[in-house]
Amino acid sequence: MLIKLKKDRTHQEDRRLALWLATSAGLLNAIALGAFGFFPSHMTGNTSQLSSEVSSTDLNDILFFGAIILSFVAGAIAARIMVLWGIIHNVRLIFCQILIIEGLLLAGVSLYEMYFHSFSTNRQIIVFLCGLMGIHNSTSTQLSSGRVRSTHITGTLTDAGISLASVVVAMLRRDYSKDTAAQKSQLKTHLTTLFSFITGGIAGLILFRGFGFHAMLALGLMLVVVATFSIMRISLRVRRVRPALSK
Repeated sequence: MLIKLKKDRTHQEDRRLALWLATSAGLLNAIALGAFGFFPSHMTGNTSQLSSEVSSTDLNDILFFGAIILSFVAGAIAARIMVLWGIIHNVRLIFCQILIIEGLLLAGVSLYEMYFHSFSTNRQIIVFLCGLMGIHNSTSTQLSSGRVRSTHITGTLTDAGISLASVVVAMLRRDYSKDTAAQKSQLKTHLTTLFSFITGGIAGLILFRGFGFHAMLALGLMLVVVATFSIMRISLRVRRVRPALSK
């Protein structure tokens, strides 16, 4: 799920990726809403808000929304640079390592908020979370070659609509080609992403109301555990395969 091999990825692998990363993105998005009243992944809305703030005289709000957008883009850039570094140095576990870094950073922010929470630092924390969302979305997008965008629900809904229209037209024409089967598989992947994000959002609000920033800490640790488990699984598989190839 978290390893990009030379062979083409299956839709089943992408659905498992969507299940984990879109759910975690929905969780973090909802927890941030509960904690700060703000969606760190909603870049369309934030960009629109920046446009409206430009017409006002509040420079602080303009800088804040500008920082949010730049932070998200910076996170995406950072994830891409790390992936390119992994490709150049043939590090197949680079996506797992990125998720571990993201999980540790999220856990660190959670601990800070648990012990030093202050309304005066809310905007800085929001900007930081937007950067993590950029890393998160960039990681899933690169790993799935654009088929899973864990935070970009607008794009996912658009892609799901396109796939659904293609499937419906093919059914009406009684077209049973491979392209139709591929569209059906892609539609299932998009629906899995949407369902996971929505479910994660609902669960995130419930968990934050019950556990506060402990829920955010648990989410960060969950990302670390999932990535670490994937690394251990691949390492064990490589150890089993190497002796067999050497014979």
